[in-house]
Amino acid sequence: MEETTKAHSSPARIRWLTDEQQRVWRSFVHATTLLEDHMCRQLQRTVNMPHSYYLLLVNLAESPHQRLQMSELAMHAKITRPRLSHAVARLEKHGLVRREEAPSGKRGTFTVLTEEGLEALGRAAAGYATVVQHALFDRLTPQQQESLGAIMQIVTEGLQTDRAGADLPWLR
Repeated sequence: MEETTKAHSSPARIRWLTDEQQRVWRSFVHATTLLEDHMCRQLQRTVNMPHSYYLLLVNLAESPHQRLQMSELAMHAKITRPRLSHAVARLEKHGLVRREEAPSGKRGTFTVLTEEGLEALGRAAAGYATVVQHALFDRLTPQQQESLGAIMQIVTEGLQTDRAGADLPWLR
């Protein structure tokens, strides 16, 4: 057993990041952290909610009848079910969503966007779009925007596998 552990932790087996990969990775982490913080602060000022809650409302607004099963909402939002339950409880407390049991014969609970939730989303959307334009897209050429989109799609497809037993947030 000890030999196996040593073999797996051997520095020769680790693919360390090159200096350039380290630079790119840290730039990515710093940029996404700053962008997330920027979006959160804008949404806190506008509608007093975190970015993750805003994205839940967006997912509901874009869904048929402005409702989704909790499991589907977790998948769309890319978050764990316990984290989603907590967020929905907070949004429900503020009257922005409500929960409904699935129609008879079906399993699960639906989260439904309320009129108040739709209004809050409307108040936040214009400012949100402006911040995204300024913070991201205004800084990139059309070619860079296209490249960024393609790169993010490749990363997403690589991480969001449909294989059995995949360790994805919404399955936890």
